[in-house]
Amino acid sequence: MKYIKFFKELNNKDVPVVGGKNASIGEMFQELVPMGIKVPNGFAITSEAYWYLLESGGIREKIKELLEGIDVTEIDVLNVRSKKIRDMIFGTPLPIDLREEILEAYRILSQEYNMEEADVAVRSSATAEDLPDASFAGQQDTYLSVQGQTELIHYIKSCMASLFTDRAVSYRASRGFDHFKVALSVGVQKMVRSDKGSSGVMFSIDTETGFKDAVFITSAWGLGENVVGGTVNPDEFYVFKPALELGKRPILKRQLGYKNIKMVYAAPGAKHPTKNIETTEEELKSFSLSDEEVLTLARYAILIEKHYTKEAGEYRPMDMEWAKDGNSGEIFIVQARPETVQSQKMKKQNNTLEKYFFKDKSEKEILLSGKAVGGKIGTGKIRVIDNIANMGELKRGEILVTDNTDPDWEPAMKKAAAVITNRGGRTCHAAIVAREIGVPAIVGAVGATEKLETGMEVTVSCAEGEDGFVYNGIYEYEVEKVDLSSLEQPKTKIYMNIGNPEKAFAFSMIPNNGVGLARMEFIINNYIKAHPLALMDLHNGNKEFDGVEGVKEIMSGYANPKDFFVKKIAEGVGMIAAAFYPKPVIVRTSDFKSNEYCRMVGGKDYEPHEENPMLGYRGASRYYSDQYRQAFEWECQALAMARNEMGFSNMKIMIPFLRTPEEGRRVLEIMRKNGLVQGENGLEIYVMCELPVNVILADEFLQLFDGYSIGSNDLTQLTLGVDRDGELVSHVFDERNPALLKMFKMAIDACKKHNKYCGICGQAPSDYPEIAEFLVENGITSISLNPDSVIETWDRIVKLEKRLGIS
Repeated sequence: MKYIKFFKELNNKDVPVVGGKNASIGEMFQELVPMGIKVPNGFAITSEAYWYLLESGGIREKIKELLEGIDVTEIDVLNVRSKKIRDMIFGTPLPIDLREEILEAYRILSQEYNMEEADVAVRSSATAEDLPDASFAGQQDTYLSVQGQTELIHYIKSCMASLFTDRAVSYRASRGFDHFKVALSVGVQKMVRSDKGSSGVMFSIDTETGFKDAVFITSAWGLGENVVGGTVNPDEFYVFKPALELGKRPILKRQLGYKNIKMVYAAPGAKHPTKNIETTEEELKSFSLSDEEVLTLARYAILIEKHYTKEAGEYRPMDMEWAKDGNSGEIFIVQARPETVQSQKMKKQNNTLEKYFFKDKSEKEILLSGKAVGGKIGTGKIRVIDNIANMGELKRGEILVTDNTDPDWEPAMKKAAAVITNRGGRTCHAAIVAREIGVPAIVGAVGATEKLETGMEVTVSCAEGEDGFVYNGIYEYEVEKVDLSSLEQPKTKIYMNIGNPEKAFAFSMIPNNGVGLARMEFIINNYIKAHPLALMDLHNGNKEFDGVEGVKEIMSGYANPKDFFVKKIAEGVGMIAAAFYPKPVIVRTSDFKSNEYCRMVGGKDYEPHEENPMLGYRGASRYYSDQYRQAFEWECQALAMARNEMGFSNMKIMIPFLRTPEEGRRVLEIMRKNGLVQGENGLEIYVMCELPVNVILADEFLQLFDGYSIGSNDLTQLTLGVDRDGELVSHVFDERNPALLKMFKMAIDACKKHNKYCGICGQAPSDYPEIAEFLVENGITSISLNPDSVIETWDRIVKLEKRLGIS
């Protein structure tokens, strides 16, 4: 056939003939199907057919005239001219020989699947598409569930015409592509019955930070267009690649999306071949992929990335679309293309770290939140636009607020300071375009078009982790660029203190030697949101508690309260351990005080009233108590899951507020019975050195444990007998007090004597250079700092060690 190529005949060298999308499908069909990856078969109508159509209709010069001198920022003009071009292309009959070749190829494909007329996807594939530095995401049209000869020809023509949608013309112009050096090939691919299953998008890299060792998967019920087009907020999953390749099950995150609709096949003869219907209550509250399916997809992503990297001769992260057949349960990859944002940043930044942060550290009024796209901050006046026909109203520098930014909004998005939408996920086409053009966007911010009004001044922050925030008012921000290439490695290890797992990937880009303190309290507060004993009673069917409905909502998708608690803790610590793998990550077990536990949902029924909670029912004493022991066992099981099942052997564990060696023995026994065996698979268990007794009886504690981490805050309070929050005596609180320096030295010396680890995880070394000098001079193993202090302190420690002659 002159104008038809079946996928088995294509590979990545055929981009000029069949476009990036079709060439890539052919590449997978030839190279990856033998490895076990399933790819639906089909054929491509070549770019020669597109030129043949234009020449046969005599419309090429007319199109050129309409594009002459067009200013793509004049949205109304762009709209009128691009529509005229599309009408000309669609109105030009296919030459008879081309039409016959298409229908013959369709008959062959239908016979392969034992169907009279196969249901197919008709996808556009531009010859400049899916390049490593330009995704062309969503710029041309795709049609699903096309069946029969008449429908097939109709939608092939529609695809060809879509080369001149407003968004496609604007996209090419903004990136310097000649409109007449880009042709349109059409792919015809057998449909996967994901209308009865699920589908979504997958990246072999974290889309926001460029973290290379995670696969990011989004998923929703039904056909994939709702995920790609951003009309649902999909489920999200992260999988850690190195541990998966070692045979572990490292799912770092499971987040249930709001999947209130799903796309399915329409009835035969309907105006459009697909339609959206409401999901059932069960579908709404269930994950659209099982854990095993998530891991299968991640394995596919690794194979695909490795293949394309080898072929390209350089690292090539991938953007893939997948579909699960609801009839057979099989999972197929239907598209794969190079990721175009983070991969290009890696090439351009030359080891430069860029951080956006606010000058004003005070609390800000949050108007709403959603999923952050990009790591930037934008400010300006709101412009709410409810219909794409009105997008010309947006003025440059305003913040676009709309229901859903599909790629048709691209001309307007380039003028915006930021974009906010009610719907959409971080892998939809519009999110990809937002990253490419460098506009901060918050997607899935439910209620944005109702809560925000045109003219309001706001700040849009995508620089604070996975969640993006819209703040009331304009806040000044700074952009810091740090050249990391000249940093020398000090002998003293520089660790980080981290609470929020969602920031771990970004923080791991800052120079570091690991994590000296991962706080369990943040994970319980923000992921669990309920008192552990209240969850335990709920699990055992004993009683419910105030606020239980909200907790049940966030438990959706998990088998029961214990499954929820254990997996959520494992996900949180696993995300941090993955971000810094294989460097050490020290996780401190929970250290809430009774007044803090009491404030948790359901907490007031389980906590005693204490006049001085700081000196009361906290830390290790709680773990072995009859009242709390089972909850601590759940916590241990979660940590064991992260280490043993998920593969994070780099994770160490630290016990807080341990008052006596006997308490230590009791806690170690509980840990051992719940899968945390000291020394097994390299497990080290440390103690917070935050009580004077830990210093005085260091020899006894260090016979049981593998090291100390000095908690300078509590140690200062308890040595000086002062509450640092008490206004009348707070002036006495000072880590530089000679008594504290003696305490620090005694702890370090004891650890050196027993050849054990000794670190510090308080803020004192950042606040006081003289303390950092004292600790380094006395041979502390590591100093753990808040992320914003790391680079400055790192440089100071290098200079200090040189001055002291430490190497």
